[in-house]
Amino acid sequence: MTETTGRSIFDTPPDRAVEARLDAEAEADCAAGRTVPHERVREWLARLAKGEKVPPSEGRRGGGATLRF
Repeated sequence: MTETTGRSIFDTPPDRAVEARLDAEAEADCAAGRTVPHERVREWLARLAKGEKVPPSEGRRGGGATLRF
């Protein structure tokens, strides 16, 4: 059995520089249209909730990596 330390990831202080960089990347992705429409995400989550094993929808993110939602 795994022993816990009583610490959570929420106990780690945030890295403000990393958060600012990630926020800027996310905003640039949204501005460039690299998003997955809300309705597609809703449909995907509804299928998951029913127990279906479904691949995520395709979306695009900065750096050319394909995210699947």
